[in-house]
Amino acid sequence: MCIGVKYGTWKIALPDKKSVEALCAAGYSVLTACALCGRGYDTAEKADALLKADAPLLDPFLMKEMDAAVAEIRRALEKKLRIAVFGDYDVDGITATCLLTDYLRSVGADCVAHIPGRIEEGYGLNEGAIRQLFDDGVRMIITVDCGITAVSEAALCTELGITLIVTDHHECKSTLPAAAAVIDPHRPDRTYPHTNLSGVGVAFKLAAALHGDQDEIAARYCDLFCLGTIADIMCLCGENRRLVIQGLAAMQQPKRLGLRALMQACGCDSQEITAGTVGYVLAPRINAAGRMEHAELAVQLFLTEDESEAAELAETLCRLNRERQETELEIYREASSRLRGKKKREGAIVLAGENWHQGVVGIVASRLSEEFCRPTFLICLNGEHGKASSRSYGGFNLFASLTELSELLEGYGGHELAAGFTIRRANIEEFSRRICARAEAFAASDQAKTALEIDCELPAALLTEENIVGLSQLEPCGTGCPKPVFCLREVIVERVSTVGGGKHLRLRLRSREGESLQAIYFSAGALAKKLKIGDRVDVAFHAQINEFRGTRTVQLSLIDLRRVAPAELFDRFLAGQQLSETERLALAPERADIAEIWRYLRTALSDGKPLRCELDTLCLAVAAHSNERHSIRRTLAGLAILQELGFLTLRREFSSIEVRLVPNSQPNPLENSQIYRTLRGD
Repeated sequence: MCIGVKYGTWKIALPDKKSVEALCAAGYSVLTACALCGRGYDTAEKADALLKADAPLLDPFLMKEMDAAVAEIRRALEKKLRIAVFGDYDVDGITATCLLTDYLRSVGADCVAHIPGRIEEGYGLNEGAIRQLFDDGVRMIITVDCGITAVSEAALCTELGITLIVTDHHECKSTLPAAAAVIDPHRPDRTYPHTNLSGVGVAFKLAAALHGDQDEIAARYCDLFCLGTIADIMCLCGENRRLVIQGLAAMQQPKRLGLRALMQACGCDSQEITAGTVGYVLAPRINAAGRMEHAELAVQLFLTEDESEAAELAETLCRLNRERQETELEIYREASSRLRGKKKREGAIVLAGENWHQGVVGIVASRLSEEFCRPTFLICLNGEHGKASSRSYGGFNLFASLTELSELLEGYGGHELAAGFTIRRANIEEFSRRICARAEAFAASDQAKTALEIDCELPAALLTEENIVGLSQLEPCGTGCPKPVFCLREVIVERVSTVGGGKHLRLRLRSREGESLQAIYFSAGALAKKLKIGDRVDVAFHAQINEFRGTRTVQLSLIDLRRVAPAELFDRFLAGQQLSETERLALAPERADIAEIWRYLRTALSDGKPLRCELDTLCLAVAAHSNERHSIRRTLAGLAILQELGFLTLRREFSSIEVRLVPNSQPNPLENSQIYRTLRGD
């Protein structure tokens, strides 16, 4: 029975041992060195360049039209015009709104913050909000984390006499809005060296350009920069990495009243703050405000100077997050049940629901795309129209695909990995047919990235608390510097159970070397019925320390798991079937492996009698004889090589094996074995 549920292929890197040793000598921990070398950062210079936190902050004026934006804003400040900072309802948009609003107020601006209601207004600039802001006396609107597709809205601002400045970081369409300035690192005519800034990152650059001292602005707003950048899954390299590290350090003792209150409400104020804390603890609660239609609460939280108000707002965000989780679970259950009822597996998931909460479907889409390994589009229906959130899988470019199908849409925006759109109910069926065809063609192409990238295979002996703590050298982990993924081969399942009401899988595993390891596999509780004690599996995982009631233990957080079928793999090889590079290397024994097998057999069969046993037993015996680990796959290949060279004869039935030595066999170099040469890639 197949139990691998996520990835069809594992691409396991093979770090060079000497390079790993060199990085260890340069001060990197052994697991960090393995991960870095597996990713190609195999010298201290390359590793330092990736992880250093002293990258220079680039001049904000390198951005196209930054000078025009600064000139317009300074003119508005001189004329004392009322300014509105118009943001988005996610963490990136909220932090960008707070950063720029706070800065403009600090220099004397009459500045208001506006976050559109997700359901009444939808994403980005809209006519109703523009007219209301105009009636309230606003004469300049600065967008943050939105606005790059607001062509008609920009025309309305011109008509009303509102100066519009667009700052955004999303993909651009063919026509830019006619604004006084359009600042976006994705502009076709961009002059900024990279496109990795989040919405709050662009807002930070604007504040720095206005202020003139970028380091001072970084000291004031690195916490907001950190929150938005991590939550929006931006690349944590270069200046992003420097500011995120600075922000994480500042959050250890937060000066911003609202942030401190939120950390206390979450119970993470006494812990070390990492990128994981931001991504999995703080960001969901900030996001909950916008998802459940109260985004202004998060803005108030970060701008308040009243301690009691901050505490009350923080508790409200935590309550909204619990409501969000309940709503998300309801939608997920409905969507997943509809998918499991489908007989045909299509290239993409396209589902529409009448009563789905628009603020939550994006999270459900993300969960479904990972679970079913397909791009996912969830549409919230309201009358004759629907609003959708989508999430990518395997590198499928959502923004480009929506552009290709734009004639079926009433509007769309976003980027490669996450996007939203509006669509008429009547167009959904045709959209589904065409997007599924595109996704299916992409999945069959060379562009699809559906393999699990594994940094290296480990011996279980390296999974110590000290070594895992040493992985902190890679922090902050995220896009551009992901958490290391390791694998162990041929571990034995010793215990299987479920936790979290059957949602998650808990395992106790025993390695080939005999170490006992605890593992957790989130959202994989269904596998409990497919696994049994004694099963031998390969596991891919993040290595972590689990702390419970004051006790710290090593724990594997599983990403994928598959049952080992060593004989089947070797039989496929013997039958001439094409193996992947990973499969070939899993079979290929080292010269020393074969020598150890031969030495053991000569001793064990010295009485001339055949050896009959299970493959497992033989591997353990060889390992005990040589004090080295031996996999079933490579032991089986080694035996076949020795048979090909005339040293022994084999007879195999299922997992049992019979070995007889050939009397008076003559020396025969390994290079004379076709199996050896093929598996070694010679």
